[in-house]
Amino acid sequence: MSHTLGSRQAQKQKTRQALLDAALELLEEQSLSSLGLREVTRAVGVAPTAFYRHFDSIADLGAALVEEAVGSLHAVVSELLTATWDSDERIARTVELIAAHVRAHPAHVRFIARERHGGVQGVRDAIAAQFGQFGEEVREALRRDPESVGWSEEDLLMLAGLYVDHMMMAAAAFLATPPADFPRAARLAERQLRLVSLGRRHWLDAS
Repeated sequence: MSHTLGSRQAQKQKTRQALLDAALELLEEQSLSSLGLREVTRAVGVAPTAFYRHFDSIADLGAALVEEAVGSLHAVVSELLTATWDSDERIARTVELIAAHVRAHPAHVRFIARERHGGVQGVRDAIAAQFGQFGEEVREALRRDPESVGWSEEDLLMLAGLYVDHMMMAAAAFLATPPADFPRAARLAERQLRLVSLGRRHWLDAS
């Protein structure tokens, strides 16, 4: 009996993942708000009623895609939190990691970039919550940096948000750039990060 239940559970998980994979592929050319349930189930080869065994709605499927897509981003963010942000070497490494992530997960990056300001409120909220968590993690890392002495919590969170937003902006830029032009896109992303870093060093002077 337990073996049968385990097999059923495995098949259910396989179908759920197939629905997610099919939706992600279909979203390469359209937004989530225009995606139809029947499109997804047809791509997987299951009846439309089977969709509801896994998701309440297309918006619910979108929220699951957010978790999947942002999960792949966590490894990048975690590595970025392990060293100083402002050195040229660190900036170059940051941009290198972002470019590598885009090459490895283009569909995830495309989905997040499009749906972050898309037409499905629940998905926008899910992405905003995940990026807010990233911001908190980056703020904690920045707080440990000697250069952050004297900074308010509000300003540290603002700076963390700039770094997170730049990460997503750079990823979207790489996504739209032919591989042969990646070096040019990388140089621009590095210069933008240096500009943020320069402002950081003089922020308390301005205050």
